[in-house]
Amino acid sequence: MSEAMRLWVETTFNIVYLIVVWWIVLLMWQRRSLVVDEDKRTAGLMMLAFFFLGLGDIGHVGFRLIAFFLGGLETSVQMFGCELLIAPMGALATAITFTFFYIVMLMIWKERFKKGYGFWALCGFALAVARFLIMACPENNWNSLEIAYDWAIYRNVPLMLMQLIVAYLFMRDALAKKDRLFFWIAVLIFVSFTCYVPVIFLWQQIPLIPMLMIPKTIAYIVIAVLALRSLFRKQEGITT
Repeated sequence: MSEAMRLWVETTFNIVYLIVVWWIVLLMWQRRSLVVDEDKRTAGLMMLAFFFLGLGDIGHVGFRLIAFFLGGLETSVQMFGCELLIAPMGALATAITFTFFYIVMLMIWKERFKKGYGFWALCGFALAVARFLIMACPENNWNSLEIAYDWAIYRNVPLMLMQLIVAYLFMRDALAKKDRLFFWIAVLIFVSFTCYVPVIFLWQQIPLIPMLMIPKTIAYIVIAVLALRSLFRKQEGITT
């Protein structure tokens, strides 16, 4: 598969993904009155998490499309007295909102399982702070199409560890409480993690490895669908 074909496949998939994820967020909003009282805060946080996910990907996909239509990925705009490339700003937006997605996931764990923020959850929040600090370093080259390989690893390692912590907490307490919904959410986060790690470490060596982002993204869509079906409806006499 040529590089141009790969880019078009990814872009087309991302557009379909955006339509689906925002449709699910809209359905969550429309059905929020159907959520049983004990699940209202969990459901609200889940809707917020996927709002962040969709918002960041609007930036990532949308900014790239705008750049294409305006003449190519090298298209720039003047903002705050600086010349900013449009496409990389979308990548920055996604990096920020994806971190917030996992911050909200930690809040969901606390609410769902009625836990306090213990050692592992606090580690997750600390990793989020570390990621934001790393992302703020100029060596990330956010205003460039040339991705700094070393810094891409530095800023993504905290996120990967956050994923593992969230998946572990969900899995541990879902098994203890026999919570089928959050057991499968944990499994899907592990699936996403196993697709994400090779992309971060091998994208320079293996040109087609970024295609693993497609099953990674599908895993998040399945999480959203499971949450929609399980939380955003009346569940009389049913334990998820």
